Amino acid sequence: MASFLLSPPGVYRPQSDTDVLIRALERAGYADGSDVLDLGTGTGAVALAAARSGARSVTAVDLSRRSVLAARLNAWMHRLPVTVRRGDLFGPVAGRRFGLLTANPPYVPAETDVLPRYGMARCWDAGPDGRALLDRICDVAADHLVPGGALLLVHTAGCGADATVERLAAAGITADVRQRVRVPLGPVMRARSALHEARGLVEPGAVDEELVVIGGRRAG
Repeated sequence: MASFLLSPPGVYRPQSDTDVLIRALERAGYADGSDVLDLGTGTGAVALAAARSGARSVTAVDLSRRSVLAARLNAWMHRLPVTVRRGDLFGPVAGRRFGLLTANPPYVPAETDVLPRYGMARCWDAGPDGRALLDRICDVAADHLVPGGALLLVHTAGCGADATVERLAAAGITADVRQRVRVPLGPVMRARSALHEARGLVEPGAVDEELVVIGGRRAG
């Protein structure tokens, strides 16, 4: 579980998906001795968990200036060696390869494919099918993993777990669903229930959703 972290206004506060990903990270043991990259780090919760799990190094990336500052402060407060970079997904680590990639990207289906540039909606809006960031990560993740390197990411099942597995396979990562967890709908998902029902992404009247953790490895 995520420990106490500073989460100032404008920074994604750790929620159920964060805790699910952290538990999967700790259970798998992938971080031990690995160079870890955490994308969309927010408060740095997953990056700090990787550092606690014996990672050789941890690099965290976020596009939000506030998130970068929050993650740096949290790493300092918990005295954990996490390097935080600002930028778009893999941009700040171009040319580097890691033993483990973790991600809890925006995945909430939105009304349009126009991604917000500012504000809290940038933490969750991910296009009409919720895959705007997921697909970008899947398509190039293998290029940033060492041979045999591992990947762990979390998203709502409404975005299509099979689509993620297939997209990763096409890019050179053998993956599968490692965990499925049902959690109550959060405020954003509740507010968009009618939209998601109309698109067939959730059952009518749903009060909870299924989160999936996708795990995979690049060929050795």
